[in-house]
Amino acid sequence: MPYIEPNDRKKYDLAIEKIVDQLNISGITGFYPVGELNYIISTIIKKTLDRQGLRYQTVNAIIGSLECCKLELYRRIAIPYEDKKISINGDVYDV
Repeated sequence: MPYIEPNDRKKYDLAIEKIVDQLNISGITGFYPVGELNYIISTIIKKTLDRQGLRYQTVNAIIGSLECCKLELYRRIAIPYEDKKISINGDVYDV
């Protein structure tokens, strides 16, 4: 889960806001730069490995964090979105 204490978030919020602004510079109608998002995430991981050293524990922790981020996005954002679209457009499955 991505839940850390509000005071602990403050040290990251400004940098995150700048990154988000850059990723969305084209506005809502622009093509979302998935390659750039991948670059940002990959660079954070590489720099972490450079500083922490290439160890199973570090690689495992990073993969676990990425997987949990993916699952949390799916659970909190994708599922409610899909449920809303099913109610609007109808379901494909007879369940």
